Amino acid sequence: MTASGQGSVRGFGHASGHEFDCDVLVIGGGIVGLSTAYALTRAAPGTRVTVLEKESGPARHQTGRNSGVIHSGIYYRPGSLKARFAVRGAAEMVKFCAEYGIAHQVTGKLIVATGRDELPRLHALVQRGRENGIPVRELGPAQIMEYEPQVRGLAAIHVGTTGVCDFGKVAAQLAAASGADVRYGEEVAAIDRRAWGVAVRTTAGTVVRARVLVNCAGLHCDRVARLAGDDPGMRIVPFRGEYYELADPSLVHGLVYPVPDPAFPFLGVHLTRGIDGGVHVGPNAVPALAREGYTWSAVRPGELAGTLSWPGSWRIARRHWRYGAGELHRSLSKRAFATAVGRLLPAVRESDLRPAAAGVRAQAVLRDGTLVDDFLIREAPRTVHVLNAPSPAATASLPIGREVARRALDALSGGRLARAGR
Repeated sequence: MTASGQGSVRGFGHASGHEFDCDVLVIGGGIVGLSTAYALTRAAPGTRVTVLEKESGPARHQTGRNSGVIHSGIYYRPGSLKARFAVRGAAEMVKFCAEYGIAHQVTGKLIVATGRDELPRLHALVQRGRENGIPVRELGPAQIMEYEPQVRGLAAIHVGTTGVCDFGKVAAQLAAASGADVRYGEEVAAIDRRAWGVAVRTTAGTVVRARVLVNCAGLHCDRVARLAGDDPGMRIVPFRGEYYELADPSLVHGLVYPVPDPAFPFLGVHLTRGIDGGVHVGPNAVPALAREGYTWSAVRPGELAGTLSWPGSWRIARRHWRYGAGELHRSLSKRAFATAVGRLLPAVRESDLRPAAAGVRAQAVLRDGTLVDDFLIREAPRTVHVLNAPSPAATASLPIGREVARRALDALSGGRLARAGR
């Protein structure tokens, strides 16, 4: 990341010593931002933390609109942040839910190969899981049916550490347990970064002055980085994930996934029995026409223009148009969606699928069209930016929060040392 100097808006930032409103200001009240606040107050008791969230409550976007799966970490490249943080985070998330009485289950899941061309990728996942320290059991067709009588496949693997929970409730508990000053309905409008620290003004006219800023704005993280005067070198390209739910949830006992295509960061349409007993089917992945574009009718011309003007968006389209066409077809045709599900669950019919709430994935894309595969955390003067934290970020939120908090505290102590040396 390169810094372009001062923020783009002037005239409201000034502080000296006692005039700071907080030590660390976190932008974003999703699970990553609230986990960061929670980690900050535990690592450095007495640190004053404020969280600004533009919605009226926590976890209103990616955190509260996903499938609720506690991922095992089997998919991710060994040694990557995703692999390390997901494996560690899954165990910590189960412990956190148990400690605070949040409903959760460790159900395990099946990853099922339905075609011979998927078998090499399935075997590669077995190896990857073992490298990541995840217990994996290989299954044949008859063994698949012992776990899931209605599911069909040539082979599968059972991953025992996968589970489900309500990440929205986890986020709310993090907010309460952090002791931070969490302010809802405060959308950031301007950021002024100076030698002394950072001042943020919201659309409501509130001004908050802090020593260090943490950007956990999710779908808007690149915009917040630019407000701070930094060039993030990427853009968020929003992908909508559309879900259905099964009219007859007894068809599925637990979690059933296809073998993912490693060329894409998406896991494919899967079946998830949630803690409420319902079974969600999805998501697909289609371009959203707004950062918070949960339906085709949700269009924000300015945000869409920003996506279309980013060179990486066109390079993705050229490189992956065939994959994208299939996803678009399944979005527009319920029959096509049912056919895709039927590869795993032959008993399902179009009439078995009921529309459910969609989510939007904040996917970082580089200028050359590369889909950023790992979590991306960058630092600038007095600032930490979380620039790519899609799935499995909810699973990994506790270790992510600690890592971001560590960097913020380093910036905080560095600023204090610099002042002491003057």
